[in-house]
This record gives sequence, C-alpha cells and structure tokens, in this order.
Amino acid sequence: MAKYKIHPIVVGSKVIDKGIMTYQYNYGTEFHIPVYVWYLEGGDKKILVDTALMGILPSKEREERIGGKIYTFEEGLAKWGLKPEDIDIVIHTHLHNDHCENDIKCTNAKFYIHKLEMEQIHDPKPLDFRYELDFIEAIENAGKIVVVEGDEMEIVDGVRVLHTPSHTPGSLTVLVDTKEGLAAITGFCVINENFDPPPAVKAMEMEVLAPGVHVNVYEAYNQVIRVRDLADIILPLHEPSFSSVDTIG
Repeated sequence: MAKYKIHPIVVGSKVIDKGIMTYQYNYGTEFHIPVYVWYLEGGDKKILVDTALMGILPSKEREERIGGKIYTFEEGLAKWGLKPEDIDIVIHTHLHNDHCENDIKCTNAKFYIHKLEMEQIHDPKPLDFRYELDFIEAIENAGKIVVVEGDEMEIVDGVRVLHTPSHTPGSLTVLVDTKEGLAAITGFCVINENFDPPPAVKAMEMEVLAPGVHVNVYEAYNQVIRVRDLADIILPLHEPSFSSVDTIG
C-alpha cells in the first residue's frame, strides 16, 4: 500500500468570528484562519485536496497572524516542483468558494466531488452564500468531475474519501495512509479546538465542538467524533498551526 506525505500549502487567509469554527463557543472573538491546499505526495498520481482562493491578500500582518507564509496557488505548487497543469487529481472536501477557486487552472485533473455538493451548488439556499457555480462550471462542462456517491470511495491506493455530512451536505473527509498512521483531512471547516475543547466545554459533557457552520448540529457533532476516533492524525481544514509545517506523515 502506498504511503503518502501531506504538504499543507497556505493559499490565502480569512478574518472571521471564531464562532464560525466552534459552535456555541468563542463568539465575538476575531480569528485569522489559513486556507489550505493539501498536496499528497507518494503515489504515481499528483493529488491535491482543495484548490483554495484565487484572489489572495498576502501581507506581513496576515502571515504573522496565522504563523506562516501565504502563497498564490502557483507559488505554493512551485515550492514542490509542480505547476497547475501537472495535477492529476483534485479531491474536494466541499464546494464552498474558498476551497475551489483555482480549479480551472488544473487543466489536466479529474475532480472528485460528492453528489450532494453538486446538487447544492446548482441549487444553493439563501442561508449558504458560499456556493458559487462560476468556480466549477468550466470543469463540469468539460466532463472533468467524478461524482462520489455513498459513504466511502477509494480514490487511489492509500487515499480514500469518507462522506461526513456536517459543515455541508456533501462534505468529504480525505483519509490518507502515511508512515505515521492514518491521517484525516477533515471534510468540515474546523480547528484543533473542535477536537480538543477547553475544560469549560468538556465540563458540559461535550467531547468535541461541532463546526460553527453546519447543516444539522447533531449530525455535525457526531461526524467530528467519528473522524476523531478513526484517524491517528487529525488535520482540521483551517487549523493555523499547520501554516508553518512543510510535511506531515
């Protein structure tokens, strides 16, 4: 079985209310989050998880707040000797705009997206403004999308996806075999604190914190526990501490 190294690449950042990450906790706290592209190195395919933001705002202040360098999509790939056209596979955790804006640049890639995300982006609800069809319309029209159905699907040897509906209906957690164990790139937008809540939260008999943005909070809570118990290495989608890390696994 192939063993992968995971390279987190910061392609943009956002300033949010921290409660967007942590349900019923930290509201009113300004929080800077990185937006990642995850490069999976190790097999015979060049694989990315998400493609992040296109119009980024790199600045010294933003880099200081997240603790690492912010790249353009092209700069981030070049760090690992890649160009957008080199990418064979893109796996989407979900289709909120900050996870798919650079899709069109990966001209030779196949894109793995859950069926429910495709339905959602074609019929977005007013409550969720983060879906923007423009970012995937070209790849859809070109027949580059592989639709994921069901609970689990192997993408290649050592990489599979798990349907973890929580943050969005079609959220996919990406499970990656590494030398250090099974790593999970979460399909939902969270930080380390969701998996290891502070004592005040645990005192309320909550094992984890659900994502602050979710479809169903009870399902979201259960999916965080499911991923926590499944993997040896947890990689929350917007955890700042990975901004200064080159390689995991």
